[in-house]
Amino acid sequence: MIPSIPQPKSFRGLYGAYVLLFFVYLIAPLVVVGVFAFNDSMFPSLPWGGFTLDWFFNDTEPRLGLFHDGRLLDSIWTSFYIACWVTILSVSVGTSNAFLFERKTFPLKNVLYMLMLLPLVVPGVILGISILVFSSTIANWLDVNFGVDIGFLRPSKFLVILGQFSFITTITTLIIAARLRKFDTQLEEAAQSLGASKLVAIRTVTIPYLKPAIVGSAIVAFLMSFENFNTTLMLVGSDQPLTIAMYGRLREGSTPELNALSLLLMAVSGTLALLSVFVQRDKE
Repeated sequence: MIPSIPQPKSFRGLYGAYVLLFFVYLIAPLVVVGVFAFNDSMFPSLPWGGFTLDWFFNDTEPRLGLFHDGRLLDSIWTSFYIACWVTILSVSVGTSNAFLFERKTFPLKNVLYMLMLLPLVVPGVILGISILVFSSTIANWLDVNFGVDIGFLRPSKFLVILGQFSFITTITTLIIAARLRKFDTQLEEAAQSLGASKLVAIRTVTIPYLKPAIVGSAIVAFLMSFENFNTTLMLVGSDQPLTIAMYGRLREGSTPELNALSLLLMAVSGTLALLSVFVQRDKE
């Protein structure tokens, strides 16, 4: 609907109803998950058994609460560890990529740019399988020919970090490059004319300008890593991240404990998403 073109009241009413139903469709499942996290029942479904906080704080079976479930807490820590490394690597390389593609001209630049974008269109499962086959082939070759067993080239946290890094870096690059594209290079030149070196000018002038994009891309990278499933499933070892652990639990049967965990994740993810929007607001 184009606001500048007059529309009949009936059309505006239908359009408003469509928008309302669309948001109800998006939000209703999340509300249901959150509500049943407090259901005093062994099953996350009707009938409503009363209000309880057992699925968060109870320390005995069979109603073991989230904050006393060692396996789930370990998986949260594993996901946090992986997400931190992926964020650091993705933002560092993404910042370098942004300067490379926005500031430099070199042969095959467009080809390399397209190759950088390629992980975004490759299904996560295919990406994970490709990395696993490639790394396992190298590990097997080293083991057979030299008797060297390099464990991190087999399913492990290292491969999970590598797999997530391979496509999340593209996202951070695009976010930071979009901000860098608006930067006035004359500000760097002014700093250099006052005696600053090229690197000092970038560190003191350009990087502060890029800070909203860098922080925003870091939040996006962390969230994408923390919730990734497809690629992680192909590369995970004995240390299971949260998404894989939840998948295993759901195969055994859902409990309100998983609803409690989902509610907690929604709250944290929503807070980080709002923070990302706030820090990326243009502060020209």
